[in-house]
Amino acid sequence: MTEAIARPQAGAAGASAPPVIELRQVTKTYGAGTAAVQALRGIDLAIDTGEFVAVMGPSGSGKSTCMNIIGCLDVPTSGAYLFEGVDVGRLSRAQRALLRRHYLGFVFQGYNLLNRTSALENVELPLIYRGVPPRERHAAALRALRTVGLEAWARHTPGELSGGQLQRVAIARAIASRPTVILADEPTGNLDTKTSREIMSLLVALNRESGVTIVMVTHEPDMAAYARRIVHFVDGLVASDTVAGAPR
Repeated sequence: MTEAIARPQAGAAGASAPPVIELRQVTKTYGAGTAAVQALRGIDLAIDTGEFVAVMGPSGSGKSTCMNIIGCLDVPTSGAYLFEGVDVGRLSRAQRALLRRHYLGFVFQGYNLLNRTSALENVELPLIYRGVPPRERHAAALRALRTVGLEAWARHTPGELSGGQLQRVAIARAIASRPTVILADEPTGNLDTKTSREIMSLLVALNRESGVTIVMVTHEPDMAAYARRIVHFVDGLVASDTVAGAPR
């Protein structure tokens, strides 16, 4: 990690690496008193480097709250969140921002692209925040667009692209900085079935070829089936955790 977010010291020789993401008895309560809502009720969850995990559950189950905590967009009420063994709860707000900027890539259902800028400029945006020099970030953005099959569309604005192309630009933006983890929130929610399958195949290829860890929220069982592991949330708890159809 960066100097401001130091990795824990290595243990004894041969010791295994910690999970890239680990939640220990994490709770999240919104409001207070009789108005309090418990979104998470004590979550234990560990995700290893290179996994592709689909998170499912009905509305209000806590899955989005969990993703917000993993993405350093929210903090637990109690419990601990560790990223590569580092207790995120002990980091300052600035350090959490660094973690988010350097190690996490985000893909949203609504794409979250800037309408008046080109695909290339949209992909460059997180690299600008990281202070990457213009020539270097331009090359990195082009590589990312090439990876998702959109290099020829680099100069086009979002208004000139289809829904599937927009999501590919969003994925390119997420991978341009070579994050450790991609967090995808309903990445196929606005797409037709054929395009959804193309996007999921792209995510599977990224996971297999680059080893990037992917955590994806989805309501769609057909899309969740592309992941190697499916975690179901119900009423703020993990109700099931399966790998290739078998309990973990």
